[in-house]
Amino acid sequence: MVLIRDVVHQALRIGCLTVEAEYQLKQLLTKKYDLEDLDAFMTLQQAVLYGCVKQESQSRKCVEC
Repeated sequence: MVLIRDVVHQALRIGCLTVEAEYQLKQLLTKKYDLEDLDAFMTLQQAVLYGCVKQESQSRKCVEC
């Protein structure tokens, strides 16, 4: 089973939240998750806000931060 934190760590590592990963996160967030997953998701939100992670769905082009 994939966890939210796994998807987040991959996005942080490559600097890009792919459309597939974004969809996967939306699905995972509808299910029960723990505090570590919530913390990871909040970290991802901050990274996107600060521009360190690009959203493929918004830019269609991901580049490293």
